[in-house]
Amino acid sequence: MASSDDMPQPGPQEQPYPGESAGMDPRPRDRMADYVGRDLLRGRRALVTGGDSGIGRAVAIAFAKEGADVAVAYLTEDEDARQTAELIEATGRRCVLIPGDLADARHCSEVVARTLGELGGLDLLVNNVAYQQNADSLTEISEEQWQRTFAVNIHSYYRVTKAALDHLPETSSIINTASINGLKGNSHLIDYSATKGAIIALTYSLAQSLVKKRIRVNCVAPGPVWTPLIPATLPGDKVQEFGQQVPMGRAAQPDEIAPSYVFFASDQLSSYYTGEVLAPIGGVTLPG
Repeated sequence: MASSDDMPQPGPQEQPYPGESAGMDPRPRDRMADYVGRDLLRGRRALVTGGDSGIGRAVAIAFAKEGADVAVAYLTEDEDARQTAELIEATGRRCVLIPGDLADARHCSEVVARTLGELGGLDLLVNNVAYQQNADSLTEISEEQWQRTFAVNIHSYYRVTKAALDHLPETSSIINTASINGLKGNSHLIDYSATKGAIIALTYSLAQSLVKKRIRVNCVAPGPVWTPLIPATLPGDKVQEFGQQVPMGRAAQPDEIAPSYVFFASDQLSSYYTGEVLAPIGGVTLPG
């Protein structure tokens, strides 16, 4: 089997937002095909936002292979979502697909309500949905773009988590997706980076707030990952260079990132971890 290092570098390509896996060249590795579960999440119920493709898809499938039923919230990517559901159901677990815009406060509550109604409860919450648009300076970011980036990337995390909190039992786990851009900034993704930094601070604060309830809150902050969001939101020439800046010289595949979420979801693996940020960033060394 070829390693992820053998994946060809993407050529110039663009897609309409929000993007889809089928249009990507090369196709991302996001199906956890070689992953073998160990029943680490047997009987758990999970909600993964942005779970139709990319990191979210890989996480949802990994959770299912570990024994969890999974609700997948996504925007409009119906074909990607159906494929994700098929891969989850092939493991023998249930999948609930919930389309809609998580920038809408009402939909955030509806997503949690549907998860509770159809899965019978909720133990694992993965806030993963994201929006970004490239801009070369702050003056190029419109008010509409700024508001949408915050609505999707941080307001939905607050709203979905708040709606879920009264229903999360002890030993539940909340896992937030941030980014290396929240750790070091990005001059071309100013608004996106600001939201990702906010997610990290939210993780630290929620972890302190919920520790007495025995609900763990952690964060995964990846470096460049080859997902549909990249050709859907970056110029073609930027896509061609994507990931080359890190010491490993390539972007990660979603399959390489998903085990970090399994680690944080599993009491067996991470019962003493809360308020942590795990950063799979391809060899980048950060100060501090």
